Amino acid sequence: MSELETAMGMIIDVFDKYSGAEGNKQTLTKGELKTLLEKELPNFLLSGKDKEAVDKLFKGLDENGDSEVDFNEFVIFVAAMTCCCHKYFEQKGPK
Repeated sequence: MSELETAMGMIIDVFDKYSGAEGNKQTLTKGELKTLLEKELPNFLLSGKDKEAVDKLFKGLDENGDSEVDFNEFVIFVAAMTCCCHKYFEQKGPK
């Protein structure tokens, strides 16, 4: 597989690893999202245990208002984070 195909598979695997622990295997609850952030993006929040930040993020990701984050909503989050990281590293690059 190519690097991009591998990366896509890894995104799917990460979502599947945390979804369904509290119910629906096709979505992430707020608790599942919090665990995912703490384990997979430990440097993303100043404190993964920051309930207010997790609540705000969850509300922003839950586009359809069903109190769960589905795979499409999760992928939008990953893409947005990737864009932010790209912009950050582009700015820090050689001048």
